[in-house]
Amino acid sequence: MMAAAADGLGSLAIDTTQLNMSVTDPSAWATAMNNLGMVPVGLPGQQLVSDSICVPGFDPGLNMMTGITPINPMIPGLGLVPPPPPTEVAVVKEIIHCKSCTLFPQNPNLPPPSTRERPPGCKTVFVGGLPENATEEIIQEVFEQCGDITAIRKSKKNFCHIRFAEEFMVDKAIYLSGYRMRLGSSTDKKDSGRLHVDFAQARDDFYEWECKQRMRAREERHRRKLEEDRLRPPSPPPIMHYSEHEAALLAEKLKDDSKFSEAITVLLSWIERGEVNRRSANQFYSMVQSANSHVRRLMNEKATHEQEMEEAKENFKNALTGILTQFEQIVAVFNASTRQKAWDHFSKAQRKNIDIWRKHSEELRNAQSEQLMGIRREEEMEMSDDENCDSPTKKMRVDESALAAQAYALKEENDSLRWQLDAYRNEVELLKQEKEQLFRTEENLTKDQQLQFLQQTMQGMQQQLLTIQEELNNKKSELEQAKEEQSHTQALLKVLQEQLKGTKELIETSGHSHEDTNEINVLTVALVNQDRENNIEKKSQGLKSEKEALLIGIISTFLHVHPFGANIEYLWSYMQQLDSKISANEIEMLLMRLPRMFKQEFTGVGATLEKRWKLCAFEGIKTT
Repeated sequence: MMAAAADGLGSLAIDTTQLNMSVTDPSAWATAMNNLGMVPVGLPGQQLVSDSICVPGFDPGLNMMTGITPINPMIPGLGLVPPPPPTEVAVVKEIIHCKSCTLFPQNPNLPPPSTRERPPGCKTVFVGGLPENATEEIIQEVFEQCGDITAIRKSKKNFCHIRFAEEFMVDKAIYLSGYRMRLGSSTDKKDSGRLHVDFAQARDDFYEWECKQRMRAREERHRRKLEEDRLRPPSPPPIMHYSEHEAALLAEKLKDDSKFSEAITVLLSWIERGEVNRRSANQFYSMVQSANSHVRRLMNEKATHEQEMEEAKENFKNALTGILTQFEQIVAVFNASTRQKAWDHFSKAQRKNIDIWRKHSEELRNAQSEQLMGIRREEEMEMSDDENCDSPTKKMRVDESALAAQAYALKEENDSLRWQLDAYRNEVELLKQEKEQLFRTEENLTKDQQLQFLQQTMQGMQQQLLTIQEELNNKKSELEQAKEEQSHTQALLKVLQEQLKGTKELIETSGHSHEDTNEINVLTVALVNQDRENNIEKKSQGLKSEKEALLIGIISTFLHVHPFGANIEYLWSYMQQLDSKISANEIEMLLMRLPRMFKQEFTGVGATLEKRWKLCAFEGIKTT
């Protein structure tokens, strides 16, 4: 009995959610039974958990000559173990009232009751902690709500084993584990006990489970056999026995093109069986003759198929040549874009992409050209094979035995020489292509270098012309200014002379004092100074807008930081960061309009001639 009790106790504990309970609800039995998924006796209700959840599915874990890989029956999802309840929803355990006893749930603060690992096909549970005065009728009254009970084996040590009809009923019985059972309203220790319900390992359960697994394995093997039979290719049709009637029907089938392949197999099997004799020889001869009549038809079909193949080859070759010419054009486009005229205008990323595309297109072009050359070589080899096949036939008519070996040797030698010739041709073509590429690259390099030199000389000459034009314009403007100043001074002199004459006459006539003469001299000096200031203002009216003043300030600070000067490209690249719409020509014209602030110097000789602008405003202040 102690061994049975030890067998009934579980050794593995599972984690379950702590259970809340309410002991004040009078309809606790109905709530608990609904949590179990069953309708209590004498109480209306609806099942919350369907029985189909607990019904076990097929488990191919039985390793008994079934050829199926063993599977652990305790894996969740196979049907033997129900899926674990969601951890978010707490299961509420309440008081259960029976006719002879009352079940009280355990304290939710206590750890949940532990269970052992569920055996495969388990229908038996171990119930421990029963009251000493509990009878089989009371046990059956409590546990028959979980399902149909087939057997109860009660022990004197306050435990029992209960076997149910189905496996899913065991899950409902495990729910009662942890409840305290009290018989009637007695407070005696013999009338109360804490129930411990656990899975039990029974030989009957395991035997039934093995039988089910064997049956399912047999069904699986039968299903696989039916599937193999369905996918197996059909066997050839049976061949009928020879008779005159069947021979006449076969002769008609041999004349029909659609039934010829089926009829010829029957004729072959009859001949191999030995059905030909003196009596049926004429009939078999006529059938063989009708089979021979199909030779011409088959040869005509072969000729038409060969013609179609040749046409397809020709179309493929023409399409391939068209593709190759397009590849050549694409490669030519890439080569043209890599020349310096267009190459300098691309960005670094664009150059990289163009280079990658060019290499890829060249590889594809070479592959297409090799394929086309291979097709042409095959055609040449076929033509040479046809020519070589004609000459040995003529010689073999004269003396086949003597010339057969020599012809074969010559043919092999001819083939080897032809292959060597093809290899040499390929090498020569590759060398020609390499030489052409090298020659083209050298020509392109020389042309590019000449263009670079011409461009540099043209730039130098343009710069010299610009400097000469600037100097000429400056001299013209200076000359005009000098002429204007001269005319203005002459006019002033005339006015002053007239004024002096008038004043002298007034002095002589009226006899004014010396102070009046000084006042007149002061007025004349003031007029001269005012005229000079007006001339200076006219000369310095070079700025048209606030933007030009801002540009002059930025350029002057930039050139002040660069005491050795800077060329117009460097200055334009700096100014373009501030204003992307400004051009180098605008900056240069602005600098030329202010010769007292900015001056231009030339450094280098010939192609290295460079024009630089410097800030000379401070030098003008020092000289003044």
